[in-house]
Amino acid sequence: MTPSPKIPYGLWPSPLTPDRMAALLRLTDVQWDRAGRALIWREERSGRGILMVHAPDSAPRDLTDAGSVRARLAYGGGEFTSGREFAIYVGEDSRLYRLHLASGLPHPITPPFGDAASPALSPDEQWVLYVHSDGQTDVLAVVDADGRLWPQKIAEGADFYMQPVWHPDGARIAWIEWDHPNMPWDGTRLRLARLEGAPPRPVSVETIAGDDRTPVFQPAFSPDGRFLSYIITEGEWDALVVLDLETGARRTLVTGTTLAPPAWVHGLRVYGWSPRGDRIFYRRNENAFAALEAVDLEGNIRRLDIAPYTWFEQLAVAPDREALAMIASSPTLPPRIVTWVGGSFTVHRYSSAERVPPAHLSFPQPIQWKAPDGTTVHGLYYPPTHPEGTGSGLPPAIISIHGGPTSQRVATYNADAQFFATRGFAYLEVNYRGSTGYGRSYRDALKEKWGLLDVEDAVGGAQALVENGLADPRRLVIMGGSAGGYTVLNALIRHPGFFRAGICLFGVTNLFTLAAETHKFEAHYLDTLVGPLPEAAERYREWSPIFHADRIRDPIAIFQGAEDRVVPPNQAEAIVEVLRRRGVPHLYRVYPGEGHGWRRAETITAFYQEVLDFLRQYVLFA
Repeated sequence: MTPSPKIPYGLWPSPLTPDRMAALLRLTDVQWDRAGRALIWREERSGRGILMVHAPDSAPRDLTDAGSVRARLAYGGGEFTSGREFAIYVGEDSRLYRLHLASGLPHPITPPFGDAASPALSPDEQWVLYVHSDGQTDVLAVVDADGRLWPQKIAEGADFYMQPVWHPDGARIAWIEWDHPNMPWDGTRLRLARLEGAPPRPVSVETIAGDDRTPVFQPAFSPDGRFLSYIITEGEWDALVVLDLETGARRTLVTGTTLAPPAWVHGLRVYGWSPRGDRIFYRRNENAFAALEAVDLEGNIRRLDIAPYTWFEQLAVAPDREALAMIASSPTLPPRIVTWVGGSFTVHRYSSAERVPPAHLSFPQPIQWKAPDGTTVHGLYYPPTHPEGTGSGLPPAIISIHGGPTSQRVATYNADAQFFATRGFAYLEVNYRGSTGYGRSYRDALKEKWGLLDVEDAVGGAQALVENGLADPRRLVIMGGSAGGYTVLNALIRHPGFFRAGICLFGVTNLFTLAAETHKFEAHYLDTLVGPLPEAAERYREWSPIFHADRIRDPIAIFQGAEDRVVPPNQAEAIVEVLRRRGVPHLYRVYPGEGHGWRRAETITAFYQEVLDFLRQYVLFA
């Protein structure tokens, strides 16, 4: 069960080559068509978004064959919806397109202006409701499904809109909206409007739930139209609530748990009504592992078996029967498009060839440690794994810091973790204070302390591995992207010599320029994470890596997308200039055509190979 003792940790032969990492498909959404017969999903192949359709008694096939299906509003998401015979999707030019499911070419139904997301088709399939932004002003708009008329505004005045849905009678709609400086997990409003006319226009609008301090997520109408459901966070935990539209009575069906993910992208779904409207299927997040449950209108909960999966996303319930579609995975099973009927799963699409046996992959263990203030911090630890055993001594460790920072690493398939664990690295995903999934107080702890607590928890997680005999203290590597890259840089600045090396992907280096240059969605995010300017200017300077880069002495690899609009390349270039001037060992790579993350196969292959070369030179052979 062990690789030869002559093969040190970090150098084990792994089946997960850089080429295989690049071959992994990215599955982002799955839905039923309006009839409930065909599955439609979106996947990415080397950065190109493709719609797929799988109809009964037919093989899965590409629904789109030219261009890319991609929404560019904020961080994307909400790319498509479907009727009985056609789909509506967002093209790479940000226009909405109509495409027949059987045959024919797509045609645009909106003009080439601004960005669109979250198309929602009316019950009679005559109208498409969607979110639109010109980069400065966001609105809800409606256009006829044939594209013969000019789009009309349905709602305006809020800074942001998300998750529009139609009532089954077609005369009412609901949506989520919020204003700066909030992010959608800080506070939003659930709005309900009554429509009249053609094109439909609102004649009355009311706020159903939420405010500047109370976030609401994923409104949905019951199939019979009597109830409006939503997830709300009024205290420490989320609650699933249904509002009786006839009586005004509200019922809390599920509470005391994590239900809603941070709405970084459009189109997220974690629950769905049964076709009869007598119960709701939903995902419960339990310490980064998913549970599938069903709750009836009296609040009776039944847990459903989802083995062998430990996480799923984009839950969709068929409109005519209790068949669930989702993107399911586990730490040892790459994502799959699956359907669940009566406790049995059917796979419709694999994201990889799955040539590596699950037993040869690492399975994470939840791990906890204490922060300096006594708070329990959470993480997922992946032990080094090889079919023939272990090396001698203690393994090097990768301390991984997720982005966001309001995000969470969960028990899904983590390609990075497997890439390193199968080579003999210990791998720790740090769900530092500020992460979702452990209560609102835990998430809010990072407010005005970004750059402080995340660094404390990264160092604390590494120390926990060392103290438990799980990692070599002389070969600790900190790695992260975006907000995680910011933590990498600050950790190397404040704790020189603690980490043997750092790997920073499109990391934030200058909070002042980030506040001035980032996109609208995050234009005021730093008001919460660091503080408003100019009052918090001293904190911005103290926690901006660029002003303290001369303290970095440990080797560091910096990777950047040339077309990154979230963290522009000048953020990386400024700190690389300091590294060059001071002679700090470093690697700097800028990938043409890439934005805030890698999508092209050639980029992914090159990235993993360069990371391996960097680790061999500065960690394994140093």
